This record gives sequence, C-alpha cells and structure tokens, in this order.
Amino acid sequence: MFEVTAKTAFLFILPQYNVSVPTADGEMVHYHYGPKDLVTVLFYIFITIILHAVVQEYILDKISKRLHLSKVKHSKFNESGQLVVFHLSSVIWCFYVVVTEGYLTNPRSLWEDYPHVHLPFQVKFFYLCQLAYWLHALPELYFQKVRKEEIPRQLQYICLYLVHIAGAYLLNLSRLGLVLLLLQYSAEFLFHTARLCYFADENNEKLFNAWAAAFGVTRLFILTLAVLAIGFGLARVENQAFDPEKGNFNTLLCRLCMLLLVCAAQAWLMWRFIHSQLRHWREHWSEQSAKRRVPTAPRLAARLIKRESGYHENGVVKAENGTSTRTKKLKSP
Repeated sequence: MFEVTAKTAFLFILPQYNVSVPTADGEMVHYHYGPKDLVTVLFYIFITIILHAVVQEYILDKISKRLHLSKVKHSKFNESGQLVVFHLSSVIWCFYVVVTEGYLTNPRSLWEDYPHVHLPFQVKFFYLCQLAYWLHALPELYFQKVRKEEIPRQLQYICLYLVHIAGAYLLNLSRLGLVLLLLQYSAEFLFHTARLCYFADENNEKLFNAWAAAFGVTRLFILTLAVLAIGFGLARVENQAFDPEKGNFNTLLCRLCMLLLVCAAQAWLMWRFIHSQLRHWREHWSEQSAKRRVPTAPRLAARLIKRESGYHENGVVKAENGTSTRTKKLKSP
C-alpha cells in the first residue's frame, strides 16, 4: 500500500529470485531458491496458523460438540479434521500443477534436463507453502495442547515430510517431488476421511479397508517412480558432476543416498502399517471369540424347602390364630 514499505512487503509475500528465461514464444519468468525464501516461509507460517485457528473454531469445534467425544477421540478428531482440509487442498493444487506443467503426460520430464534449477511460479509457491505448513505444525503441538504420549508420533511424520519436501526442493528434484506428494497426500486424505467417518459412526469401517488397499499401492508406486527417476533416469543424464553452485547433485553417492532415504521411509511406513493391522486383527478376533463364548452359570442343587404355614415371631412359628404350631405335651395326672 505504501511505496516506502512495498519492497520489504514483497520480500515476505512474493517468491524471490526471479529470472527471465528465453523461450520460443518469447520470455518466461522463472524462479530459483535462495536464503530469502526463509523470510517468505516465515510469513506464510503465520498465515497458516491463522487459517488453522479459523478451521478449528468455526468448523471442527462445532462438529465435535455434537459428537460428544472423549478427550482422546477429541484430539484425534481435531488432528484428522485439520489434515483432511490440508490434504484435500494440496491434492487439488498439486494435481493442477502436475497436469498444467505436463509431468504426467511426459514421465521423462521428471529427470530430463536435470538440474531443474528454474521453477515456474506455481511450482515454487507450492513448495514454499508446503514447507510453511509443516513448520507451522511444530508450534501447533503447543497451541493444540497435544498429549505427551502423542507428541513423538506427530514429530516423526512432521520431520519426515520436512526432510522429503526440503530435500526435493533443495536438490532440484521438484518435478519428482510433486508427483510423489500427489500420491502420498491422496492416500493420507483417504485415511483421515475414514477416521472422521469412524468418529461419527463407530460401525462405519468400510473406508479403512479402501485406505488399506490404497496404502499398499501407493507405497509400490512411490518406490517404482523413485527407482525409475533416480536410479535409472538420472544415471543416464550426461551431466553427472557435483556442482552445488549450478544446483547439480547428480553423482552416484547422492543418488544412492536419495534412494536409501526414500526406500527406508517407505519400508518404515509399511512396517508400521503391517504392525497396526495385525494388532487390529488380533483385537477383532479376540472380541469375536469372546462373543461366541456363552457364560455357563454353576448349577446349584435344588433344595426343596418345606415352609410351614403361619408366620414367624421371635424365632417361633405361630399359627394364624396366634397360637404356636408345636404340639403341647399332656401332663400326666
């Protein structure tokens, strides 16, 4: 709004390091990364915190009051509710970027012309917003008053997302990172949607079966694309030299480290998935076997109790007319 502060404001709001790249139709503005991106990410961290609070107050709190959830389920409901909104918006945005940039129609573009130093505006802005969201999740652990038992689990997947997204952005593998994020976010959106439906109705577990199938397929596709692009595609690129100034990290050691990181993360996620599924099945079968067992009450021997007519008074059975029922002994004359 003011010319004096406009240059400083643009540093926070808009992506920096724009470069004019000549094309057949003229010139296009592209971007590359640098230290000023930290300032832009910091600004969008505050924007994300505000949006997080709006979704929590005006949507999730109103729904959770109607469901009357316990403290544990209430915390998980808030977590899944926030992630459903984020994953849905990220899937739509990521799918739009991948389609408009032609990464799906031409899979070779994932590794051809590496390093991909110059990024379109929407690609760079997408990565900055992704980094801002997962960095904002760290202070949200305090703002949401997450239980101490849940903090290690949430820190694990927050750090995993930050490492993979920042790695794809800094190592100039933004095209491959977009496709892998599209697959990962689609599976995560299905999981958190299934969990919200379960909190609304505990008998509704059909979406968990769909997510279980999608989870395994997603792991397979991510591993296949990573091996295809990094292990085979980058290995055939002519320019294979370690040059950080030009953004080239295409060496054998770097490729092995990238593949090891991706494979280790996917194997860890698959192990946790199998472990949780086995635990769920054991609990399900134990409940089913408990229902089939019919509790047998001990049979007591039936005792015939002969009740005498009359009523009791001071431990002595009286007749209805008030006299004792015992036979009186006749005194001998």
